[in-house]
Amino acid sequence: MPKSKLVTIFGGSGFVGRYIARRMAQQGWRVRVAVRRPGEAGFVRPYGAVGQVEPVFCNIRDDASVEVAMQGSDAVVNCVGTFAAKGKNNFDAVQAEGAGRIARIAAAQGVANLVHISALGADAQADSGYARSKGEGEAAVQAAFPGAVILRPSVIFGYEDNFFNRFGQMASRAPVVPVIGAETKFQPVWVDDVAAAAVQGVLGQAVGGIYELGGPEVKTFRDWMKEMFGVIQRRRGVLALPFWVGSVIAGAVGLVESLTFGLVTNTVLTKDQVKQLKVDNVVSEGALGFADLGIEPVAPEAVLPDYMWTYRPSGQYAAIKDSAQNLKV
Repeated sequence: MPKSKLVTIFGGSGFVGRYIARRMAQQGWRVRVAVRRPGEAGFVRPYGAVGQVEPVFCNIRDDASVEVAMQGSDAVVNCVGTFAAKGKNNFDAVQAEGAGRIARIAAAQGVANLVHISALGADAQADSGYARSKGEGEAAVQAAFPGAVILRPSVIFGYEDNFFNRFGQMASRAPVVPVIGAETKFQPVWVDDVAAAAVQGVLGQAVGGIYELGGPEVKTFRDWMKEMFGVIQRRRGVLALPFWVGSVIAGAVGLVESLTFGLVTNTVLTKDQVKQLKVDNVVSEGALGFADLGIEPVAPEAVLPDYMWTYRPSGQYAAIKDSAQNLKV
């Protein structure tokens, strides 16, 4: 009996990576999940049969570590990304140099297919360090592995997301939700749709190139918040803050982080995120996308109620409460 094929997913326990790992296990492939902390990635094992999905250690800043993690792979997926501008695992180390390292070693080892998860707005000339490093990473990937499938998703939503969940939590606690870049446009994409696109790349069913992935709806940041408020059944207002205010907030929080030597981590807002919020996050006209992969993206309204109910006033009992109000005495 022929041995099943092997895919190594760098960052395979992350938000996007875990969905790709699950789908590849369903395809019958052996899945190697390469992460910095394999002890915390044990939850991926049940995605397949015993021994089918295995977490392994890897530091993508080190050639030898990547070589060992990738050894014997038929395909490779790179899902590693970061929002850290400083430290060892910063934008350049992870999203530019790390991406290029994975692609270079994949080519050297004769890997058949490479899928690289980038981001919409990736641009080597961008003012944002995040977007710039993503653009440089794409260039490094294409230089080393010309046939790579590069996916640029817009803001990704799903059960573990840090977009709707973050603002849903804020809305459950305050009457007004502050937003930087209220008129900036977004095209949120469901995480499992991104995973489906990645699987096509792994299986060699997608032509090499850059694919921009966005959901079926484009709305402003303000309007996405209003839709989310409706899902969580809360009457809330959006406080649109100008970019300069965002820069002041980011600077203040960043200063606190520096003064405490990192003991207080900035999870609120960074200066780089303010720069990103100045640019619409939507699919470019004429770009390759879901249609070219034969995938019909799912709209947020079809998925948000499945996990945003936790922020409703009645939580999981909201539907029961609504039904009870319709009963006639």
